[in-house]
Amino acid sequence: MFNIFLVLFVFAELSFYLLIAQTGIVEVFHSDIFAIAYLPIGGAMATYLNAYIKVKEHYKVISLLLLQIIMTFLYPFYTPFTLFFLGIAVGGISPLIIQTLKKATLLELGFSLGGAYALGTLLFSSNPMNREILGVILSSIALFGYLFTQYQKSADLSFQKEFFSYPLVLMFIWVFLDASLFETLSRDTLMSIWRGGYTTAIILFHLLGLVVAITLRLEYYLKSMLITLLFLLSYLFYFIDEPLLLSFVYPFVISYYNVVILQSLIKVKSLKTIGLFMVFIGWIASGGGLMVATQNLIEYIPILIPMMLLHDSVKQLNFKKGVISWLKG
Repeated sequence: MFNIFLVLFVFAELSFYLLIAQTGIVEVFHSDIFAIAYLPIGGAMATYLNAYIKVKEHYKVISLLLLQIIMTFLYPFYTPFTLFFLGIAVGGISPLIIQTLKKATLLELGFSLGGAYALGTLLFSSNPMNREILGVILSSIALFGYLFTQYQKSADLSFQKEFFSYPLVLMFIWVFLDASLFETLSRDTLMSIWRGGYTTAIILFHLLGLVVAITLRLEYYLKSMLITLLFLLSYLFYFIDEPLLLSFVYPFVISYYNVVILQSLIKVKSLKTIGLFMVFIGWIASGGGLMVATQNLIEYIPILIPMMLLHDSVKQLNFKKGVISWLKG
């Protein structure tokens, strides 16, 4: 049975992260890394220490969402102290979202991510100073959804039968490439696709990326190579000033690689391991991308892509050798 409450929880919390913790806070503090630093510090601490707190998951989520609602009432007038606690709320919930998604179906995963991407795109250009009510509403929806999701059971994830083993360093690079381009684009007055009239295209290709990621089954090296090539095209279209093509490719690869990462993390049984992964790919990689954007270092980032293609080529070669050996018996 389709679990609408699980979808509401994940959708609302991801939307909160996109519109408040990511774009909202950064714009309110004018990309001042030192002022914003208290948010990721609190987030990384809470993400990692979550597994060591011996409290039932149900109570953890409710407590963190209540803290998030209280901190959102203070938006956007944060002190270092309150930013730190907002980070604790958002960071503490992130590994618990992964735990919740272990109960989700592919359809529920698609609706959660698709709704968050669509809302984030539609409201990206809204005044970041006036998102207090939005943040409270999203946090309340997340709390409502989580409270009721306990009373519905979803089927096992069909994609859990497939093997996923993407190394941490590869997922880290994907998030870093995404964050570097996103933070750069959001500050570019000429190439900001979210403010340039491409909203419909962005939403459509976000949804298309989700559909392809969920329905198209590819081998490990093919998925990794596809993500790498799509990032290469995204950076290319940015550097040659092609906003329309960028609004096609970039949203697609965002949706696609995020599904791949979620599918990988859902396979991890240990909450401590999930927390460690989330610290690196959710906070350090994102923070690195923000630093790239604020220091205007975007032109140096594509040097990572040939390294990733080399990694994918080696994986492809190993895969082919394995198939040949199996055929020879």
